[in-house]
Amino acid sequence: MSIELTTLPSGLRVITDHVSSVESVALGIWAAVGTRDEDMTHNGVAHMVEHMMFKGTTSRSALGIAEEIENVGGHINAWTSREMTAYHIHVLKEHMPLAIGILADLLQHSTLPEEEIIRERSVILQEIGMTADTPDDLVFDHFQETAYPGQALGAPILGRAEIISSMDRKTMQHYIRTFYTPARLVISAAGNVRHEEFVSLIKKLFTSLPADTKEASRPALYKGGDIRTEKALEQSHVVLGFRGVSRHDPAYYAAEALSTILGGGMSSRLFQEVREKRGLAYSIFCFHSAYQDDGQMALYAGTGPQDLPELIPVLCDEIGKTLDTITDNELDRAKAQIRSSILMGRESMMTRANQQAKQLICFNTLLDLQDKLNKIAAVRVNDVHAVAKRIFATRPTLAALGPLSQLESYDRITKRLAA
Repeated sequence: MSIELTTLPSGLRVITDHVSSVESVALGIWAAVGTRDEDMTHNGVAHMVEHMMFKGTTSRSALGIAEEIENVGGHINAWTSREMTAYHIHVLKEHMPLAIGILADLLQHSTLPEEEIIRERSVILQEIGMTADTPDDLVFDHFQETAYPGQALGAPILGRAEIISSMDRKTMQHYIRTFYTPARLVISAAGNVRHEEFVSLIKKLFTSLPADTKEASRPALYKGGDIRTEKALEQSHVVLGFRGVSRHDPAYYAAEALSTILGGGMSSRLFQEVREKRGLAYSIFCFHSAYQDDGQMALYAGTGPQDLPELIPVLCDEIGKTLDTITDNELDRAKAQIRSSILMGRESMMTRANQQAKQLICFNTLLDLQDKLNKIAAVRVNDVHAVAKRIFATRPTLAALGPLSQLESYDRITKRLAA
């Protein structure tokens, strides 16, 4: 491993992974803040701030930012999640100073022009509308809100239309001052980059960050429940989920293996039983989302409404079978999938930069790839059975969207699962 870390006096952490065999550098700023850190009355501010960072600084216009990067063949982008926000650029190695200079400018000197706020409100409202027209996206927003009702962790990342419509500059400025502080930020680079040179640039460029605050995320409170939205569609979209485990839970990798075995690929139990043997769905999968203090495991299926009466019992049966029938061969295959995903991902410089930034934010340690692989290898069948019993004993969250007259009641489904 070629990872080096420097923590500046301000608390800002700088991490690099030198790969001499490539011609590029992927770099970015990762902030330990996301939707779950929002005040519910300002839902969507994290995502809107991410958009507005690109709309001009004291020395660059929005067009100028895009042109400077694309003039040298680079790529610039950003994303917001429930617990993290990232701004990243991928350039040839000789353009690294330009890239980090632009990121420093965005984060410290964005002006949030009023005319751009008005325009970006409209853009985000269109994005929200696009999600509303995409049922296999919208159903997951419904699922999240039902799993964590009344909490920012359950609120939509894009925000609510009525709140975005009145989102103002003052709210965004307060959010930036509160959360874009040195202790919450990691600047990460991977590729043909020299650590000392990178750190030296950052010391010169990052001199105007706001002072650290003591704002803490509110604890997650999983509740579960049932939400159904009747809509005239060709398909019924169903998400059935449970409380999972956090990133810090010793059972994390067992839960990842369970998710893979149940619905993580074409050889998974759900794909084989639901799609291949019965033809009940085109899209069927399972996922595990881990947060700092909680997690979720859920199954998704998109099916014809006439197939719901057969589909739901099959889903419940397959969940029940994971409690005591997982084989060594299935587990070995799942571990191989998880391991290969990690290792193949490291062939991408952006993935490397992302992995090490997340590791530092979530665990406050450097990425130890061998330790991670050892933990995956150490998972045994009884570990997976144990975590399955734990997860599937929690109160279910059911979100359904589409024609739902043939979807059985929540009580009936919970009884099936209990049986």
